[in-house]
Formats: sequence, structure tokens, C-alpha cells
Amino acid sequence: MPFPAHWPAYLESYAIPAQEKLWRSLYLYDLYRLVLGGMLLVVLYPFGERYWLNTDGAALFLQTSLFYILLTLLALVPLRLRRPDFNLQLAGQITTDIVCLTLLSHLSGGVQSGLGVLLLISLAAAGLISRGKTTLFFAALASIAVLLEHAYAVLTENAASAQFLQAGLLSVAYFAVAWLAHTLAKYASASEQLALSRGADLASMAEANRLLIQDWQDGVLVVDEHALVRQLNPGAERLLGHTLAPSQSEIALADCSARLAELYADWRNEAQPDMAAVSLQDGGEPVNVRFLPVAHEGFRGAVIVLEDLQRIQAQAQQLKLAALGRLTASIAHEVRNPLSSISYAAELLRDEKRANSQARLIQLILSNTARINRIVQDVMQLNSRDRLHHETFDLAEKLPMFIDELSQSQHVAADLFTLDLPAPCPISFDRGHFEQVLWNLCVNALRYCRQQPGSVALRGESSEAGKFVLEIRDDGPGIAPDALPHLFEPFFTTNAAGTGLGLYISRELCAANGARLEYRPSDNGACFRIVLGESNEQ
Repeated sequence: MPFPAHWPAYLESYAIPAQEKLWRSLYLYDLYRLVLGGMLLVVLYPFGERYWLNTDGAALFLQTSLFYILLTLLALVPLRLRRPDFNLQLAGQITTDIVCLTLLSHLSGGVQSGLGVLLLISLAAAGLISRGKTTLFFAALASIAVLLEHAYAVLTENAASAQFLQAGLLSVAYFAVAWLAHTLAKYASASEQLALSRGADLASMAEANRLLIQDWQDGVLVVDEHALVRQLNPGAERLLGHTLAPSQSEIALADCSARLAELYADWRNEAQPDMAAVSLQDGGEPVNVRFLPVAHEGFRGAVIVLEDLQRIQAQAQQLKLAALGRLTASIAHEVRNPLSSISYAAELLRDEKRANSQARLIQLILSNTARINRIVQDVMQLNSRDRLHHETFDLAEKLPMFIDELSQSQHVAADLFTLDLPAPCPISFDRGHFEQVLWNLCVNALRYCRQQPGSVALRGESSEAGKFVLEIRDDGPGIAPDALPHLFEPFFTTNAAGTGLGLYISRELCAANGARLEYRPSDNGACFRIVLGESNEQ
């Protein structure tokens, strides 16, 4: 069951024009007016003629009700045509309600008849439909109409003057309802816009997720708590070897893969939280299964990710081949120069007669041969990164002996080094790898330091994250900013006598031992840090 393909139409449903909603609301309001006219004609007129309407008043009441119904029916024509504009049609309908209902109220006995209350519904509808301040204008018209009607009744029909209070209260109610409808309409409009915006955002995100998962090469399944597959992408169909028909809305996970159903059941029971590479088909390629729990609004299932290990291994192999190609090209470039020098020296030696010149050429051959040998030895050290022999030793005891050996080998005074380590200081590292990394860093520090007592400082401390950090700092000129991006690249060196593999090999050996080698800028000299306790991601 692929992801639904109706998401674009679903997204477009959020873009219903606001003008269309206004016309729809006006149409519903006109239907209400038609029902109201019918009620006035069918319900109120028969009883009014019998109890409170005189002969002339009954005839006028009937004529007014029929006229109101006729105007309501005629209003459907411009409403259907959408001409004139919305505001004019709404104003016409509200004005018709005010005039007709005020006249019917007068014929029924004035304010005391209660028909003036019907204008509250018209004003409320106007406020909700128009969502503008014109509702207060309609309330003012209704109030004027009610007050004029009662004044006319007082002057011509000897109505009670005390009922002006009732007419005034009704006018206040008109303004209150109009203001309340306007306020509610404003908040409703803001809430609607926010809901539409959020809905459009969610629909856009859902569509983006659908496109992303559809093109994802790994398999993705959405499974509920009953082990029913709700959604899956083409990658999952390929890895499971099970293609679903478009008409299927859901399918049992066991029908797709019995082995995957067992793993899902074990995962839900927490009997097998960590999944290894498994084969989901008979004779199929192994895949790595991961379960991601999902619990949202009643859905308690999981997203199952099937990682194609064959594809991952192929990508890793391609990366290794690409890296090997670059390394081979760099080695060929580095070896070509001393070989050219050796070949040139050999040709000159063949034609040279003087003994002193022979000695110089022989020395040139020996030095370039030694350079090639160093390159080969450094490259061979890369193979040792996979042959680890982890052991725990005390760095506080090991480091002083290492400094003595380094001082004797490099023919420098031991006081060039200063040590600042906590005691005891146990670390877990391959001893041979650690000595090689430390040798490369300290030799570089000796090469560029000022050769003064304390020029090379080794300091160890525990960081806030619980990792142990060993710093090797010198007081030399530091590393040029333009050389920093290439610092750990193979065969990059600023020393003509170096091979450019020291820092690269040191970083690789640290990574193989779950450590990290990094350079930190310093105001005085260079500073390299070995951070132990990092996860091995190589």
C-alpha cells in the first residue's frame, strides 16, 4: 500500500477562496429569510387576524409578508449571478429586513409585539457574514427604525410613552449583538486563517515526507499495534519481495514477511531490542532492521526501517576504492620525484670520472632511496590501524619513559619537555599505536619549537563530557591559516624533508582506537589534542 496519491488535491482544498465562503454564507442567510417570511405568513398571520389585528392591519400584514417573501426570492437572482458585489447585496437584504420587520412589528402592536427581536438575528448574521464594522451601521439603522416606529405610534395611536424605555433597551441590544457578532467574527476569521495556514503547512510537510520516503532507497513500513501494515514504500516492496495491489488498504505484516513479523513481536515485547542483520526472504540478501516507536493520537505502532546492507557495502566499497585511488595517485606522485633524482644521478655516475663527484652522486642516491623507504614504511603503517591490541596502561608512568627515549633518539635535552598529568592516569589504547601517534606529534613539536626548556608541554585532564584529553603544545610560530584546511591530508607537508603522512596516519590510528586527534588554535605555538573516549565510527 503505497502512500496516497491524493495529497496535492488535499493540499489545494485548503485554498478555498474567502470570497466564495462569503457568497455561500449570504446564500444560507437568504434561505433563513425565506423560512422567516413563510413563518410570518403561515403562523403569525392567521392568529393575528383573529386576536390582535384589525381588518386593515391584517390586510397590510399579509401584503407586507408577501412582499417580504417576494423580495427574498428576487434576491436569489443577483446572488446567483454574483452581481452587484457582495457588500451591496448584503446591505440590501439587511435593509429589507429592517424595513419589513419594523412595519410588521408596528402592525402587530409595536414594541410590545416582540417582532423587533427578530432583527437581532439579522444583525448577528450580518456581523458574522460581513466581518466588518458595517454591522454597527446596520444596528444604528435598526435602532432608528424602532425608535421612529414607536414615536409614530405615540403620536398617531396614543401608544404608551413609557415603552420608549423598552424601545431604547431593544436598540441597546441591537448594538450589543452587532458588536459581539463583529468581535466573534474577527476572532473566528483569525482562527480560520491560522488553521488554514497550519493545515497547509502540515499538508506540505506530509507531501514532502511522502516524496522523500518514496524515493528513499531503504525500505520504510508503517505498522500499527496489531501488526497491520498501513503504508510502505517501493524500497520495502523490493526488499520484502512482496508487491501490494493498489486496491489493498492494509495487509498483515506476516503476509509480507513472517520473519519480520516475529522480529516486530519480539521488539514489542522487548525480548529483542537490538536487531542484527537478518534475511527476510529465503536465500535473500541480509538487511538491517530498525524499529522506531510511534505513539500519537491513538496510533501505537512503529516505523520499520529496512536497510539494504548489500547497497551499503557497495557504497562503502566505492568509497574505499575512491580513497585508494587518491592515495595511490599521491604515492605515485611522491615516489616519482626521488626516482627521477636517482635515475639522473645514476646516469651522471656512469659518465663521471672524478671520485669526489661520485661520492656526491652516491649520497644523492642514498638519500632519495631513504626517502622512498620512509614513504613505504608510512604507507604500511596504515594497514596496522585494523590490527588493534587494546590494553589499559597508566599514562603517568608511561609518558616519562617515552620522553627519555625520545630525547636520546633526537639528541635533545629532556628539560625541553614539561609534563602535567594526574596520577594515576589509566587509558585504553593500543600501546604501539599510541607511541607512534605521540612520536609523530612530539617530533613535529621539537622541529618547530624554540629549543628552550619547557618549549614542549604535555598536559592531560578530564573534560566535562567525561573524556580524557592529552594536549601536546609547543612555543613555535604555529601553523599558517592557509595550511589549516589541509593539515590532516596525506602527503601535505611544509617540511621539504618530510613525507606529509605523519599527521594523517596519527589521526587514522586515533580513530581506530576510539579517539580523536584535533588541532586547536593557540596564541603561542601549535596545540594538538588527543581526545580519548570517542566512539569509533570508522
